[in-house]
Amino acid sequence: MSDDAQAGLASDKRSIPAERRTLWIVLLLNLGLAIGFGIAGVLGDSSALIANGVDNLSDTAVYALSLVALSHGQTWKTRAATASGVMLLMFAVGILVDVGRRYLQGSEPIGPTMMVMAFVAAVVNYVCLRLLQKLKEPDVNLRAATTFSFNDFISNGGILIAGALVLWLGSNWPDLVVGLATALIAIKGGIEILRDARAEAKKDGNEAR
Repeated sequence: MSDDAQAGLASDKRSIPAERRTLWIVLLLNLGLAIGFGIAGVLGDSSALIANGVDNLSDTAVYALSLVALSHGQTWKTRAATASGVMLLMFAVGILVDVGRRYLQGSEPIGPTMMVMAFVAAVVNYVCLRLLQKLKEPDVNLRAATTFSFNDFISNGGILIAGALVLWLGSNWPDLVVGLATALIAIKGGIEILRDARAEAKKDGNEAR
């Protein structure tokens, strides 16, 4: 093995504890947000809050996959990233169904509940995003995790605005618009993760030849 290869292997081994610690932190934070969003979404009759709760729950599962992948080879990491992308797309479909149901049946979201929860979640997701961005040379799986946190942070801003509009207009359409936007952001993120995983698998295949 060349000196460069040995140095790279040593660097990877040193980075694993930091990556594992970061993933555990963001996993627990997202699990807490999922529970908070779920309770607030049901009590506040908000599609946007429920959408983000389901999103954070799927994020938690993805971070768990990422933790398992850290102890395996590159193929495992690529497969975990692919699973992350598929889960994000499945989540998006579920939110689209919920938005459609609330559009047809009606809903009465509570603006202040949406705003408070969105603010808390935005702070937490910003912390997660900064922690993930500090990792050096992230692999395909960690890049997927960063995409999740970025999507969540953007969605929180949308909920904050929607909550203000719901409070001002006394209508549910801002809540439905943000729920729809959250689903579309998730679709975009899922496609990007799958493309990244496919490119990584192709590169690994070429290197193996």
